[in-house]
Amino acid sequence: MTEQQWETLLAVINGEQINPLPTGFIVDSPWLPNWAGYSIMDYFSSADIWFNANMQAIETFPQTIFLPGFWSEYGMCTEPSAFGSVCTWNENEFPFAKRLLRSAMDVEYLEKPEPTKDGLLPFVLKRLQLMQPQIEKAGHKIRFAVARGPLNIASFLMGNTEFLMALKLESERMHQLVSVVTDFLKEWLDFQRECFPTIDGIMLLDDIVGFLGEKDFQKFGLPYLKKVYDTDVSVKFFHNDSPCKISAPYLAEIGINLLNYGIQHTINEMKEWTENKITILGNIPPRDVLANGTPEEVKKTTTELIESLQDRSRLILSCGGGIPPAVSTENLRTFITTVETLTNA
Repeated sequence: MTEQQWETLLAVINGEQINPLPTGFIVDSPWLPNWAGYSIMDYFSSADIWFNANMQAIETFPQTIFLPGFWSEYGMCTEPSAFGSVCTWNENEFPFAKRLLRSAMDVEYLEKPEPTKDGLLPFVLKRLQLMQPQIEKAGHKIRFAVARGPLNIASFLMGNTEFLMALKLESERMHQLVSVVTDFLKEWLDFQRECFPTIDGIMLLDDIVGFLGEKDFQKFGLPYLKKVYDTDVSVKFFHNDSPCKISAPYLAEIGINLLNYGIQHTINEMKEWTENKITILGNIPPRDVLANGTPEEVKKTTTELIESLQDRSRLILSCGGGIPPAVSTENLRTFITTVETLTNA
């Protein structure tokens, strides 16, 4: 992320009106490698290919902000690998972390990983360290510490269904599980900041939050997310593209000031539920429109979204979630150009 993009991001979060409205997208391995002409395995295996793919996107779409920017990751395997999950890899498919805990009782044997040594975490940092000179030569800086959220990681370690059932049936052990994961996350995010002093933001991704009712969210989401976000950075970014109505009123209390969510709710609804205290990053349909639609459909949907807005403050236009596979250059350019044309006043 360039200095100008970072300043724009801070200005929007602080409530300043920006014209035209800024656009921004979460980009990572589901979209970037194949779009840039590489296999997913090559993207993960080669720091040069990873850097070139990111630069290709930045140079193709200079008007937009890519978040978190030069994301060093190994898909959903990054954090589970530190706990000991077996990770499955294929040449051009998303990697998958296999379930580690066979029952709630196995939580008793779970050890908190060491972020400096365990799993794929050292490789995440080493890639950034090796490529940092080239990133900065290109006019960008490493701005975010990034991790999957506590419930997301817990669900990978146990399995989604098993974890959600255990929240009801094995409450005490699930508190133990989420507590271990949260303590690990604090250390992991802090270590990223220690390695890269330019970091002034954290980005957490946790779709499992949207599967909880309000009481369960208050017990298993709210306190642990507050603990993770209790850190001194300017941008506290949260991604959850499952339903957000229950969690939305609590986001400001957690400390979050930037939210990327899905397509279940309108931007106007999210602004109402968050009392416009949170900057919204969203939200045309990522798969059905941005990936599978024609350029004309992208333009039409984007136009309708802009015309529906009741308040354009604290808003970065995007899709509802990260950029999915198969989004074309033409469709992404159409979205960005439409926003620039219609909001440049």
